[in-house]
Amino acid sequence: MPVEVPMGAAISDIFARAIIDSRGNPTVEVDCYVDGSLMGRAAVPSGASTGTHEAVELRDGGDRWMGKGVQEAVNNVNGPIREALIGMDPSNQRDIDALLIDLDGSDNKGVLGANATLGASLSCLRAASHGDLWNHIGQDGQVTLPVPLMNILNGGAHAESNVDVQEFMVVPHGFEEFSDALRAGVEIYHALKSTLKQEGLLGGVGDEGGFAPNLPRNEEGLRLVKEAIERAGYSPGKQVSIALDVAAQEFFDGTNYHIDGAGISGAELGHIYSKWLDDYPIVSIEDPFGEDDWDSWVEFTSREGHRVQIVGDDLYVTNPKRLEKGIALGASNAILIKLNQIGTFTETMDVIGKSREAGFGTIISHRSGETSDDIIADMAVGTNSMQIKTGAPARSDRTSKYNQLLRISEKVVTYPDLFQ
Repeated sequence: MPVEVPMGAAISDIFARAIIDSRGNPTVEVDCYVDGSLMGRAAVPSGASTGTHEAVELRDGGDRWMGKGVQEAVNNVNGPIREALIGMDPSNQRDIDALLIDLDGSDNKGVLGANATLGASLSCLRAASHGDLWNHIGQDGQVTLPVPLMNILNGGAHAESNVDVQEFMVVPHGFEEFSDALRAGVEIYHALKSTLKQEGLLGGVGDEGGFAPNLPRNEEGLRLVKEAIERAGYSPGKQVSIALDVAAQEFFDGTNYHIDGAGISGAELGHIYSKWLDDYPIVSIEDPFGEDDWDSWVEFTSREGHRVQIVGDDLYVTNPKRLEKGIALGASNAILIKLNQIGTFTETMDVIGKSREAGFGTIISHRSGETSDDIIADMAVGTNSMQIKTGAPARSDRTSKYNQLLRISEKVVTYPDLFQ
C-alpha cells in the first residue's frame, strides 16, 4: 500500500523552475512541499504537432530561447498559484484543480498557462502519494498494464524527412506479460534499424526516437515495419500489429490533403486507409483527418470503425466539449489522452470518465517534447486505460516510461487481451 500524506497535512510551498526538455527547449518543473518537506515534483511536456483547440502553453516570445522561454509561466506558479495553494491539503486534488481553473479564469488556460497549472496540479498529485502513484490514482480499483504503441518510424512534424505520416508504431498485443511485449517491441526496433541500413535508408531519428528515413511514398513505411516484425521473429497481426498516427491536420489546407505529392479529398484519403487496412495488420489509426473535418471522420468511422481503432487526438485535444460532439456524431471510437492539452489532472480524469461512458478506447500519451518524468506510466496503469503511447524504446525521455512500467509489472501482472 502507498504511504499517504497524513490527514491534516498542508502544502507549505510551491516552487517552479525552467528545465530543458528532450528537444532542447525550456519547460516548467514544479516542486510541492508539504509541512516543510519536498513531497512531489512534476515536469510538463510539450507538443510539436499541436491542435489549435489545445489549452495554451505559455511561452515568453522575444529573443531569449528563440521565443520559447517559459519564465512567465514559472512566475505564475511562484506568484499567484503558490499564494493560492499554500495551506491546502494536497490530498484534495479536485479542490486544488478547481482553484487553479478559477484562478486562471479563461476557457483555455490562456492567463496562467496550461504548463503552469499542470505542473502545479501534478506536483500536488505526487505529494499526496509518495508510494505507488498508480495505486493512488486507481484508488484501489482494477488496474491493468497497458499495451504499448511504440513509435519506431517517424515522419511529419516529428522528423526532417519527406514522409507525411507522423508515426508508424508497433503494437505488441499478443503476449501474456508486459515484459515480453516490451522485449518484442525493442527487438523489432533493432530489426528495423538493420533493414534500413541494408536498404541504404538509415539516417537520423525523429523527436520520439524512431528512425526517420526518406521514403518514395508513405506505404513504404508500412512495408518496412511489417518486414521488421517478421525479421524479429514475430507474427504480424497475431503477436504484433501496426498503429498509425497520421496527424493529417499537418498536411490539410482546409480543402485538400497533400500526401504522396498529391492533393486529395477526405473521401479519397479514407479509401487509401481502407486499402492499407486490407493489406497490412493495422489495428489503430490516429488523427486520420483534420481537426475540424468532422464529415470525413464520421464517414470513415461509420464505414471502418468495426475493424480498426480510430483515435481522436487533434480532434478532441482532451477537451470535454469537443469529446461530447465527437460522441454525438460518432466521429471516432477512441481518444488520445494528453494531460497538457487540458491543464489539470482532474479535468483529464473527467475526460477519461466521459470517454469510458461512451465505450471509447483510451490511450494515455506522451508529447514529442518530453522529460524523464514518468507519470504517464502510472496514469496508464491507475486509470486502467490498457494502452500507452510513449515513443520508441530509445532515449531516456521515452525509456523512463517503459522502465517505470517494468517496475510496476512486479506488482501488477495483468496484461490486457486487446486487438485479438
